Amino acid sequence: MNLWLVVFCLSVLHVSRSCCAVQQRSNVTDVIGSNELDVVQAGAQRSGRFFPFYTIGRIANVPCTSPSGLSGTCLIAGECKDNGGLASGSCSSRTNQAVCYTKSCGGSTNLNSTYFTNSGFPGPYNGGGTCTFTVNPSSGICQLRIDFRSLTLSQPTGDGSCTTDRLTIVGGSPAVVPICGENTGQHLYLNFAGSSPISLRIATNGDVSFNRLWNIELSQIACASAERAPNGCLQYYTDETGEISSLNYGLGENPALNTIGARGSRQLANTNYGICIRPAAAKCSVSYSLPPNDRYAFTLSDNAIVIDPTLLGSAMLSATGAACTTDFIIIPNPTGLTADRFCGLGFPGVTSSARPFVVYTVTNGNETPDVANRGFRLLYSQNACSAA
Repeated sequence: MNLWLVVFCLSVLHVSRSCCAVQQRSNVTDVIGSNELDVVQAGAQRSGRFFPFYTIGRIANVPCTSPSGLSGTCLIAGECKDNGGLASGSCSSRTNQAVCYTKSCGGSTNLNSTYFTNSGFPGPYNGGGTCTFTVNPSSGICQLRIDFRSLTLSQPTGDGSCTTDRLTIVGGSPAVVPICGENTGQHLYLNFAGSSPISLRIATNGDVSFNRLWNIELSQIACASAERAPNGCLQYYTDETGEISSLNYGLGENPALNTIGARGSRQLANTNYGICIRPAAAKCSVSYSLPPNDRYAFTLSDNAIVIDPTLLGSAMLSATGAACTTDFIIIPNPTGLTADRFCGLGFPGVTSSARPFVVYTVTNGNETPDVANRGFRLLYSQNACSAA
C-alpha cells in the first residue's frame, strides 16, 4: 500500500469521528496584589504531523446539543481536540461530539456556541481582577444571544451602581449598562457591528469577600434565522406565556445602604431598554400582571419601607403618566388607559394589542429616593384574537 493510500485511509477513519466542540483551554492564573488577575493560556499540545488529517474531509460546523444539555458546535474529532474540545455525546449515530465549553479568561471564539465560566467553575470564585472573553462573528451571523445560566456577582451600591463587581459588554448594540448582582436566568440579544467582535469583561474586587459565579452561554444567531430578535430588543421572549423582570430582580433585599443611610435599591441605575415578546399564531394582545405572593414584584419608585407591606403591589400605589419621571416602565397603547407609563409601588394590570409586544424599562442615575425597591417582575400571557 502506498503512502498516500495510507494517509487517505487514516483520514477517513479520522473524519468518521466528529465532535460538537467545547473549547476548554487550560490556563494558569497569577494573582497580583488583591485586585489584579492575569491569566496566561497554555497552548494546546500539537503533534508533529505535517498537517491535520481532518482538513481532508471537513464537516459543517453546525450547532448541536450534548446529552448533558450543553449546546455546542459539531466538529471533526481532530479539530475538536486541536481546539481543546471535550467529547460529549454525538452529532449523529456515527460521530462523537464535545460541547464548546471555554474556561479561559482572555480567550476568544468564533464557534456557534460557547460557555464562558469563572475560574474554578462549577465552584465559586472569591478573588479579584478582570476576566475578558471575546466573540468573533462567523460569516452570515448578525446577533449574539447571551444566556446567564449562572451570573452571581455582588449587589450594586444602595444607589444602584455596580462598583464592587460588574459585567461590561462592548462592541454590540443596543448599549448595555454595567451589570451586577443576581441575574441567573436572564438573557440578552446584541447585534454585531459587521465583522467586529463583542467582548464581555467581568471585573471583581478582591478586597470584598464574595462567592462569585458565572456560566454564560454565548450563541451566534444567523441573519436569516427565525430566532433573531427584532431591532431594539435587548431581551426577546418567544413563549406564549412567561415571566419578565428587571435586571437584578430578586426576592431578598439589597444589603447595602444608600448615601442617606436607608435600605438600598436592587435596581441598576441608568437602564433604558426594550423587553420584547414574539406574537404567537392567532394571538393579538398580551396581558401583564403581578405574580401572587410577591409583594415587592412592582417596586420601581418611592420608599417601600414606609408603606404597609400588605399594600405593596396594589393598584392604589401605582402611579402613571406624568408622575413617572425617574424609574418606570412603558407599555405602549394600554387598553382602556390614556397613559402608557407606570411607576410607584403597585401595578394595576395592563393589556396591550400594540405591535410589537414590548415593555420598555427606564431607570435614572439616582436610586437614592427608591428605598428598598427591587424593580419589577411581571407575568405575561398572550390573548387570542377576537372572532371577526
